[in-house]
Amino acid sequence: MSSETEDKPSVNGNEENKASSSAPASQVAEPVTGSAAFQAKYAGRDIAAGLITGAMAIPLSIGIAMMSDYPIKVGLATVAFASFVGWINAWFRPGNYIGSPGIAAGLAPVLALGVANFGIQNMAFCICLTAIMQAIIWHLNWQRYLLIAVPVYLVEGLLAGVGLKILLRFFEFAYEIPAESVTEEFWNDARIQMCAISAIGFAGFVYLFSKFRDTQPAVPYFALIIGGVILAQVMTVPMIYVEDVPLHFRLPLPEDFTTMLMIYMVLYCLMLAIIDVIEQVMSNAAIEKIDPLKRKCNSNNSLLAIWIANLGSSFFGGMTNLDGLAKSTTNKLAGAYTKFSVLIIGCVVTFFTLNTEYLDYLPKFALAAIMVFTGYKMIAGLVHVTHYGPYALMLALICGGLVYKVGIFEGLLIAMAIHAIVHFMVYTKHDNMPGRAVIKRYFDNLKKDSSSVS
Repeated sequence: MSSETEDKPSVNGNEENKASSSAPASQVAEPVTGSAAFQAKYAGRDIAAGLITGAMAIPLSIGIAMMSDYPIKVGLATVAFASFVGWINAWFRPGNYIGSPGIAAGLAPVLALGVANFGIQNMAFCICLTAIMQAIIWHLNWQRYLLIAVPVYLVEGLLAGVGLKILLRFFEFAYEIPAESVTEEFWNDARIQMCAISAIGFAGFVYLFSKFRDTQPAVPYFALIIGGVILAQVMTVPMIYVEDVPLHFRLPLPEDFTTMLMIYMVLYCLMLAIIDVIEQVMSNAAIEKIDPLKRKCNSNNSLLAIWIANLGSSFFGGMTNLDGLAKSTTNKLAGAYTKFSVLIIGCVVTFFTLNTEYLDYLPKFALAAIMVFTGYKMIAGLVHVTHYGPYALMLALICGGLVYKVGIFEGLLIAMAIHAIVHFMVYTKHDNMPGRAVIKRYFDNLKKDSSSVS
């Protein structure tokens, strides 16, 4: 087995407890990481980290909510609620210790698909049904098998297709101009000026990200947003508008549905639940690697927090959540040691949820730079697939292309069908299949890799 496979962390089980019980007394004198004493010890670091990560999470959450065709205020409320649930859950059954919950960019087009097919009035029921399915997966600990049924490289392909959708959707903001500047000529002076501003902003963001991503990854976000707000005071640029929609609490029941629509809803929610679970397992693997104290993650405990937050958010029309890598990495590098930082993140997001008028100062070109870069990073995730071999990369590219071209639900199903047919051909008596031995060796290695992750 390669060294890369051997270094891959385990994200399931209670390894931390086992390690603690076998460690010397001098090494276990530290307070338990979920205790009040431990959180109090690092409260100052966690408060600072939470403020930084919370501020960085605002524009990212706005962009994801817009991509999901959800009201921005509902998206922010989902992040705040998931943060509070994540903090409370960490006291009893911690999944990870520095992960920051929120709405995921990878699920944005999936949610938009649901809104388009079922209507926003039925999405609360879909999120509730998704949470119930995730609760079943959590109770039976099925997350151990999902990475075998739906391989990691297939998910990476799906995310690449989604990333392309996000990139193209928000690229339009880069050359959008105010209504009063629109003329019959498309490339007028105002549009050329807007493109120049967007290009400078994006180049500055990428430069700062490359310079600070390993030390203070929030710096490019702050610089872009603050610079955009200042620029908007001296010249007219398109601004984000946040509708102050009321948050109604009601039972998540379906409206105006037929039998066929209900069947499609169940299949849609199953896809949403599985993708959400797999993304969380993959996130935990990465979060464990960046944990400052090298604490082990427990993916099943993380799923507990996810489905509780999803179930709760369905009562106010919220979205799905998971521990995103962008926010979690920022949280760690900002100095977080415990989930107390997540409580602070929830408080920051709650403030802007209740005071949406402050969000109207965010220029669209700044949000475009953030979301275009997010889409690019999702596409660049295909690089992770290369170590699985040519077959995995080829299937990931096919999946990404199908997701972009024919749709997320259909694209994933077609890619899974192709994978199943190839798998069937390899593990049956089709000895004359070209390259069978080579592909079989890849499958055998992939199963070993999936087992080490789960």
